[in-house]
Amino acid sequence: MSEVSAVLIIAHRDFIKLLRDRTRLIADFAFPLIFIGILGSSLQAGFGSPGGLNLLTFVFTGVLAQTIWQSSALGVISMVADREQDFSQEIFVSPISRYSIIFGKILGESLVALPQAVAIIAFGLVLGVPLSLGVLLALVPIILIVAVFGAAFGVLILSRLPNQRAANQIFPFVMLPQFFLAGIFAPIDKLPWFLDILSRLSPMRYAVDLLRDIYYAIEPDAVRVPILSAPANLAIIGSMFAAFIVVGTALFVRSERNR
Repeated sequence: MSEVSAVLIIAHRDFIKLLRDRTRLIADFAFPLIFIGILGSSLQAGFGSPGGLNLLTFVFTGVLAQTIWQSSALGVISMVADREQDFSQEIFVSPISRYSIIFGKILGESLVALPQAVAIIAFGLVLGVPLSLGVLLALVPIILIVAVFGAAFGVLILSRLPNQRAANQIFPFVMLPQFFLAGIFAPIDKLPWFLDILSRLSPMRYAVDLLRDIYYAIEPDAVRVPILSAPANLAIIGSMFAAFIVVGTALFVRSERNR
């Protein structure tokens, strides 16, 4: 029970920090709404529905998955802030598992991403994106999986970064290419071979594809666009998640010991 309590306390701390950070709240809500409202609507108006594909729906599902995944990954930057403030050393000397500490950070950032999902879904309903009750209920566990997966990726990337400045410099180079390789704004089933290889190495791709798997499986009027099946995406996400957690935790603990 002490391990569970530690996880919940660390997660609660991160969630409270979000509620007090108004700048992050505004930025987290504004950017995905701009992507969907401006880019999705303009693509739909300009190109119609090529091959029966509703581009507004396509961009909506991509941005929803991308926002949740990226928000959780970027939110783990708080681990670097805790390191700079020596807070991480204080919790790492506590009598709890290192994995409990990392899971607490991951859970906290996953909870932080959930209000964004609610706002994006509400905006999608306003724009007329088909979202039945069945789709909404099915997306709840998928959003949680995507959030946890993104946070685990963030742990891996941030485990060896010394400070927030380095994190803010590295993350754009890690995230921006995945916007295009993950198929958020355009289908990626016919990429050149070298881009296809990079796309398969992009973790965000599987988060986006999994969410679309669920959405297009329930919406009967939609054209299917996912690349892999839901079980295949879940298997890949599970494998990547385990690798990110094990390697990221080991590297982060080692960096703390070397300080």
